[in-house]
Amino acid sequence: MQEVTGSCYHVAAPGGEFLVECGMFQGGREATRKNLEAFAFDPWALQAVIVTHAHLDHSGLLPRLVALGARAPIHVTEATADLLRVMLLDSAHIQEKEWEWLSKQSHRTRRRLMVSDAPLYTVAQAQESLRWLQRHDYGRWFPVVAGVRARFHDAGHILGSAILELELERGDGALRRWVFSGDLGMPGRPLVRDPALIPEADVVWVESTYGDREHRPWDESVAELETVLRQTLPRGNVVIPAFAVGRTQEMILLLADLVRRGRLNSLNVVVDSPMATEASEISARHLELWDEPSRELFSWMQRNRDRFRLRFTASVEESMALNGVRSGLVIVSASGMCEAGRIKYHLKYNLPRPECAIVIAGFQAAGTLGRRLVDGAQQVTIFGERIAVRASLHTIGSMSAHADRQGLLGWLRGFRRPPQQCFVTHGESGQSQSFAHTIRSELGWSSVEIPARGQTWQDSWQRGGRHGEK
Repeated sequence: MQEVTGSCYHVAAPGGEFLVECGMFQGGREATRKNLEAFAFDPWALQAVIVTHAHLDHSGLLPRLVALGARAPIHVTEATADLLRVMLLDSAHIQEKEWEWLSKQSHRTRRRLMVSDAPLYTVAQAQESLRWLQRHDYGRWFPVVAGVRARFHDAGHILGSAILELELERGDGALRRWVFSGDLGMPGRPLVRDPALIPEADVVWVESTYGDREHRPWDESVAELETVLRQTLPRGNVVIPAFAVGRTQEMILLLADLVRRGRLNSLNVVVDSPMATEASEISARHLELWDEPSRELFSWMQRNRDRFRLRFTASVEESMALNGVRSGLVIVSASGMCEAGRIKYHLKYNLPRPECAIVIAGFQAAGTLGRRLVDGAQQVTIFGERIAVRASLHTIGSMSAHADRQGLLGWLRGFRRPPQQCFVTHGESGQSQSFAHTIRSELGWSSVEIPARGQTWQDSWQRGGRHGEK
């Protein structure tokens, strides 16, 4: 697919058609154009949809799919189902509010509204799509279409994230095994468990978001964050754009651990994102999915609220009040790529202040506000206003929820023998090209391909699927 957002695979098996992922494209006008395109398959013909996790680049077009006619079960893990109820409704709400704002602006300025200005879907359509969710536990097989069954394995990326394993019956009764990595987490990171290893596969689809690099050692990144906090908080604020699901909860644990270990005396942390608040509540209800160190840290946080002061905003007024705080706050807010949500207000008020710091701790797709900041923009436009970038900017990539090159290779080494075919997906062109070369050179796998959006691949024994298309 040669890009990080918009994951979608259309599979035409002998027993019926189904999707793996139905993701939204993210990052500027080009992403909006792709999201508005007609699906390259008939939604009415689908008999199933399988989604590996709740991030919108894997799930965000589900309401549009259902609105355009799909009437099929959407298979997810238990935690993913809970998170989708938050994320899809929030996505629709933001789109409706942006449409409302644009409509008012159009009336005032007489600007003609464009098709691309309209919401991709409404809150009502998002609610309708949630009716089709079917929940599954890790490790348990479930039927997809005739001759195809599936099961989920823990991907260690965010709560409920999954590796997808498919078994497809051949005409002679033998089985073919396909494995989709979904998004793989980095081993040894807070909150979730390490990605599961899968021993056998005939065909593998593996992500490559960070396939061209290694993350900095974890301890170095934690030390850098500690330094930023120590130097900034006495005179300014630290603003951390964070995905509401996964990154926010990991960041809370990381900040709490700095206090628990005595590296900081105390912290005043505000999570300003309604969706992150709900996601954090869902995470607390699924402690069985946390790793043991994170459960212990969570218990410590409950006992030491005076040292680690964590607050979740409950209203717009509370959020707006943060704009008047000049120092001492760690503000964690969504969206993670700075494209929507309350983070844009916090950037507006803190970016022009050299005594403040912005910490970028996740992947920033091309075309996003976060990417422009990472690339060194001296000015950015927020709500139509030019904002000078004077705050210090710190990119701490090793805190990503995605595995790096060695993490991805470690997962691929879990297969007992090379698959007959490996597809490198979910990465920008350079990352995918680099990781495909690494797989060939370090693992010795010969059949490694980088599919293009809309490309069709046919398995050796049946009709195959299409890669990365809507």
